[in-house]
Amino acid sequence: MTSDIPVLDAGDYFLAMAASEGYGYDLVSNLKLQKLVYYAQGFHLAIYNEPLFDGVIEAWNYGPVSPVLYYAKEKEGKDPLKPRAGYSSEMFSKNQRQLLDEVYEVYGQFSAWRLRDMVYSEPPWLNSDRGGIISHHDLKAYFETQIEKDSGCLTG
Repeated sequence: MTSDIPVLDAGDYFLAMAASEGYGYDLVSNLKLQKLVYYAQGFHLAIYNEPLFDGVIEAWNYGPVSPVLYYAKEKEGKDPLKPRAGYSSEMFSKNQRQLLDEVYEVYGQFSAWRLRDMVYSEPPWLNSDRGGIISHHDLKAYFETQIEKDSGCLTG
């Protein structure tokens, strides 16, 4: 299973959302961004049985990380993260945008460190070797348990 959407676009979606809240770009660090894309990928796999974006998520010491996204945003150093110039959310379907919006609504309220603590208790990260890939299978299996069956809503 692959996706045509780059992980950088999924990350930029969250950064654009944070900026649109009127607080500027200082809300989302690289650490927090990694957790948001992890949740988005997991829920997308659970709901649609396919990945939201391309690339892997690895189990690093501070939680799940997309190496491609991490190294792209690492270049910004300690500066607030911003979406790439020319970014557009048009590549996302209506369903994908709704899922990304819901992930941001449920998980975007938490600090980067709170999100890190949350993923530390979740099986996809717990059951993976540090530095190893967190499989789509493991993400899907866990996140299926995090969806309210009657409403299809994320349980957060």
